[in-house]
Amino acid sequence: MLSKRIIPCLDVRDGRLTKGVKFKGNVDIGDPVETAKKYYDEGADEIVFYDITASHEGRGIFLDVVEKVASTIFIPFSVGGGINSVQDMRDALNAGAEKVSVNSGAVKNPDIISEGAARFGNQAIVLGMDVKQVPVTADIPSGYEIVIHGGRKHMNMDAIEWAKTAEALGAGEICVNSIDADGTKDGYELNLTSTIAEAVNIPIIASGGAGNPQHMYDAVTKGKATAALIASIVHYGEYTIPELKRQMSAMGAKMRMSW
Repeated sequence: MLSKRIIPCLDVRDGRLTKGVKFKGNVDIGDPVETAKKYYDEGADEIVFYDITASHEGRGIFLDVVEKVASTIFIPFSVGGGINSVQDMRDALNAGAEKVSVNSGAVKNPDIISEGAARFGNQAIVLGMDVKQVPVTADIPSGYEIVIHGGRKHMNMDAIEWAKTAEALGAGEICVNSIDADGTKDGYELNLTSTIAEAVNIPIIASGGAGNPQHMYDAVTKGKATAALIASIVHYGEYTIPELKRQMSAMGAKMRMSW
């Protein structure tokens, strides 16, 4: 059995670490480079970096911040935000990322997934999905809709169908972020995560809603995810990564406990 992963998420705006609730009310909470180093030292399994306004502002990712973070950590590092072409992927990987996360850019141009997978390998391409629960319609039979540009633009696309399409195009992993649960600390959207996990054969990262170790354990058991993305509970010092790993291990999850 593979170990379950704990992945701190660094949402970055204007080069600074930021956090909001349901994609709103973001506040500055620190330096992303110092924070990444802290989580690496504590035993994080991976780090995810999102430039959360790059797509909305129509610009590329802050590569200088990516380079600084990459120089301080030595674990898998995934980067997303404003990645709209193979060249954008190459730039992020050259800056030190092991993986690139495509979200809005892939919705607008799905071929970027297959092109990136062909150039850099499936393992380097992560599909980021921002998902909101909506009424069931003919276009959205699951009741889960894809939303892009940092939660600003509804796409009338069914999230489960999009996940299957992305896998077929070559995505090696999917990060499923529930906008409804994001930052609430009330628990992950387990139905969404498990439904997507059952629909595809690639690893799923649960994102949005972690408030305690039980939520994270539920995400990798009931939610069928291989990893739990976390932000608020470590950013605000409620838990350390070693504490989370110890408690999840005590519940029965296989964790990487030494580093």
